[in-house]
Amino acid sequence: MDTAWLAQRIADPSARGIAAALTDLIREGTVTAQTRLPTVRGLARELGVSSGTVADAWAELRKHGMIRTERRRGTVVLGPPEVPRPIRYERLGHWGDRLAIDLTIASPDTALLPPLEAALAAAARADGLNDYARATITPRLRAAVEPDWPFHAEGWLAVGGGYEAVQLLCQTAALPGDRIAIEEPTGARLLDILERVGVQIVPVACDEHGPIPGALEKALRARPVAFVYQPRGQSPCGHAVTPARSAELAELLEPAKTLIVEDDGIGELSVSPMVSMGARFPGRTVLVRSYSKSHGPDLRIAVIGGAADAVERVRVLRSFGTGWTSRILQDTLAHLLGDAGVRERVAHAREVYARRRARLAAELAARGVRTGGGDGLVLWVPVHDEPAALVTLAAHGISVAPGSRYVVEPAAAHHLRLATARLTDDPDELSALADVIALAATGGRRLSAAT
Repeated sequence: MDTAWLAQRIADPSARGIAAALTDLIREGTVTAQTRLPTVRGLARELGVSSGTVADAWAELRKHGMIRTERRRGTVVLGPPEVPRPIRYERLGHWGDRLAIDLTIASPDTALLPPLEAALAAAARADGLNDYARATITPRLRAAVEPDWPFHAEGWLAVGGGYEAVQLLCQTAALPGDRIAIEEPTGARLLDILERVGVQIVPVACDEHGPIPGALEKALRARPVAFVYQPRGQSPCGHAVTPARSAELAELLEPAKTLIVEDDGIGELSVSPMVSMGARFPGRTVLVRSYSKSHGPDLRIAVIGGAADAVERVRVLRSFGTGWTSRILQDTLAHLLGDAGVRERVAHAREVYARRRARLAAELAARGVRTGGGDGLVLWVPVHDEPAALVTLAAHGISVAPGSRYVVEPAAAHHLRLATARLTDDPDELSALADVIALAATGGRRLSAAT
């Protein structure tokens, strides 16, 4: 593309104006796919602006999938803007219908979920239904969750699931270009969310006890507006933050003004006690607790409890859309939480999930593959070569999630994430499964200590 030709079609030489002008040209077909754009410096010189202004415009176009920068060809046009997609989450596995064992998605075992009929019927008979008054959280649900909350929450809100809660908290805490610190590895969907929000992701390395203090200290130098982590049942690694580690992290967060977002993704299914920083920082900590895996995915409910300002910002943003979560679903969950039989059923599910995870971990350890972690519904499995391991497992009819989807930058060590909630309870079948996973993990080699 001729630099002068493009410059003549840009009336507003700001970053927003440059991006808007090129977007119009791409939409109307004047600029077609595979067109090579001028260099940042060349266009900046022609427009009489800084290179940073053009680079910001290119970044905006890149975010919407309209251009791509290639090493040799420079920056080329891909086409009209696309609907943003959760790329990492959507690519967790597309192996066709022939695979017999799906260990990709950490979904609950439906046989272990409590029945919903009685709870739904009771909730449908509640007073105050079909009223457009927006209920942040129903009195019954708040009364059911508040006694087990690990700190005094200033604000409460029921939303449509854990990831929606985390997305809304990040979206309302950060402006595009702000920084948010997250533990790494972390949830693939969380990485998709943060990229969509337009923030800079600051990774915090973890070990068996959660985020490493030194890594958090380094991340805080970037002045992130929020720190998002999972205190227990961490996905994908399965670690849980200990009281000692939490105290170390709190010391580092004390002088900062960073919002602390605690994602309790599996809630009552965790075998680890909840250790929250909310008791120390009630005015800047928000806990998100999801009930989808413990009480039913179709309830689509998570509860946000914590810092009043952060919760209120989420409430205001939701008022542009759904406004509130169905009172029927909220009180259905409240009924389940208050039912002694349901509590026993959830406790039984917790034991079953822990046993399935531990058995596969033990089988793999016996074959020289040590997974680490002791909580959650997944295993983080070290492998010699991720692509080769995926192919080996697929050839045996097994689908898993590639570990590269859970990190910001390519990691030195390769991993796979295996969902364990629906594993077989048959010892022989589990042994055969472990044989294949170990074969895929080692590729016939001994894994090094670094993995």
